[in-house]
Amino acid sequence: MRILKTLACVLLISGVAGAQELEVDGGEPATSPRVQIVTNVGSFVIELDSERAPFTVDNFLNYVRQGHYTGTIFHRVIHGFVAQAGGFTADFSTKPVGQSVVNESGNGLSNMRGTVGLARQTAPHSGTAQFYVNLADNMDLNPRPTRWGYTVFGRVIEGMDIVDEIGQKPTGAGGEFDRDVPLETIIIERAELLSE
Repeated sequence: MRILKTLACVLLISGVAGAQELEVDGGEPATSPRVQIVTNVGSFVIELDSERAPFTVDNFLNYVRQGHYTGTIFHRVIHGFVAQAGGFTADFSTKPVGQSVVNESGNGLSNMRGTVGLARQTAPHSGTAQFYVNLADNMDLNPRPTRWGYTVFGRVIEGMDIVDEIGQKPTGAGGEFDRDVPLETIIIERAELLSE
């Protein structure tokens, strides 16, 4: 019984300490980083989960701070699946990127509607700057015991109607892609850090 009481006290103390670490000056709870994506059809805000996807969030924020996303387009839009951006300019030139980031798809976050994930090639640790917004619940993008998934690192908290509008645009061929490119160019005018 004494051991259980001691364990309960330890858990209570660590819970209080953890809660204190989440506070910033003024006693306000710490907030997750938020990034506003401003496009030519409207804006949306992404709240990033730096606790569950620390490497991916740092990677994304580095591209935001460098202004990488300015002038990139939504180059892949699949109705009822995803809207993907961040790698190509309006003339389909590839934007230069840095090193790839480790795959954090086993972080417990799921590819549900409105979540934001890191796009990648077939290799599991090949994600760089391209991101996608899930237009539906896409459980097939989650990891399985036999394969890597796609890392979710945030969620749209404002402007999902704009993302849905992008997701409904007619698509076809464009640049090096034979399909899924919006026929009306959807360009990211800027990505700005709102809070950190």
